[in-house]
Amino acid sequence: MNKKRIIKWSIFLIILIGLVYWVFSSYNAPGKYDNLAKCMTEKGMVMYGTDWCPHCINQKALFGKSFKLITYKNCDYNKVVCDLNNVTGYPTWISPEKRFEGEQTIEALASATGCEIDPQ
Repeated sequence: MNKKRIIKWSIFLIILIGLVYWVFSSYNAPGKYDNLAKCMTEKGMVMYGTDWCPHCINQKALFGKSFKLITYKNCDYNKVVCDLNNVTGYPTWISPEKRFEGEQTIEALASATGCEIDPQ
């Protein structure tokens, strides 16, 4: 191989490695509401929903990457658990003290659990 070709491939590989690093580091970065989601989970808040429910999709999107820290029961796969908790609509949020049906704001969920929203 000639020198120009080696330089071109080297530059290409450096860019590729940089791009792969950026993708992995942004994927593993904390979500905006991680602390809130952890607190809600510690206080026993559970979201019941389904994959096909547009309101559930909106609720998950509201939390973004932090949703992975929310206790979530998919009623398509956990019908018995949802029936035992009298879940008839989606999403339904249930904590030991309270129950909320329908989409909720971050502020309402934080207030219901006594958890704080991190200032960003």
